[in-house]
Amino acid sequence: MFKGLLRKAPMGKDGVARIAARQIYILPTRIGMLYATTVLVMLLGSLNYQNNIGLLFAFFMASVGLVAMHHCWYNLLGLAISVRSGPAVFDGAAALFEVTLSNERAGSRYDLRLSGGLDASTPVYLNAHDQRGIVFAQPTRRRGLLWLTDLEVETRHPMHLFRAWCYARGQASVLVYPRPAVAAPPPVQDSGDTHRPAARTGEGADDYIGSREYRHGDSTRHLDWKAFARQRGLVVKQFGGDDGLEVWIDWAALRTPDAEERIRLLTRQVLDAEAANLRFGMRLPGTEIGLASGASQMQRCLRELALFDDGQTTPPPH
Repeated sequence: MFKGLLRKAPMGKDGVARIAARQIYILPTRIGMLYATTVLVMLLGSLNYQNNIGLLFAFFMASVGLVAMHHCWYNLLGLAISVRSGPAVFDGAAALFEVTLSNERAGSRYDLRLSGGLDASTPVYLNAHDQRGIVFAQPTRRRGLLWLTDLEVETRHPMHLFRAWCYARGQASVLVYPRPAVAAPPPVQDSGDTHRPAARTGEGADDYIGSREYRHGDSTRHLDWKAFARQRGLVVKQFGGDDGLEVWIDWAALRTPDAEERIRLLTRQVLDAEAANLRFGMRLPGTEIGLASGASQMQRCLRELALFDDGQTTPPPH
């Protein structure tokens, strides 16, 4: 609630937010508080003992602090900030945004940092009329669109006596795919009347159609050892014998009562079907994606699963 009351730099028509004077906040750091305490003690002691040299030095240190405060505030004034969306990621991975800091004035800027990301921001130095791109990582905790609407930039230049910061508004988002299940039941094979080639026979004739959890009595020859090495548990590869195999990834075919768990299972089926180079389609309540194959089909299905039902497609209010 308090953060919503703060003044933030709005995004202009060119997609860039520029920091104005009344949008910069500044407070002393712990070092700054210690510095101010030292100046105060020196001032009181010099007044008490009528020490002119002590008074001169106390006033000199106070003036240095005031100059440092002005330069700290001025280091952010007029800074131009823009944010771009990053690639889609799966739930649990870091969402990456590209933040560009631009210096549109003749002077240099020092010690600019982004606050709130997963990684400690490296200080950015900008020459006159220079710009720098920074990868800004945010945690993902659910599927859908992750919006970056408020970006905080701070500086402690010079001397780290003060911390000045500002907020810039943005409209960037990253698509977060559902976290796939470890294993899923095989998808439904196409039951239409589409002509298919005759089944091949002989070694290597079967086509991979997906994977499922290991059951007692399954042949160890079909165990997916790569999945086991990735700590996905014992998973069995499933094969079918038709060249023209087409499968449907169907919401209604799963009996899991939990909707989010069902979405995770469907995500696993999509990934397995694409890995096997199958033609596959997907049926969700109110949505059907026709049969196709390849990475574009996988991305289309994963996007529908990410935004299904409650995926946030619009940015939250400021």
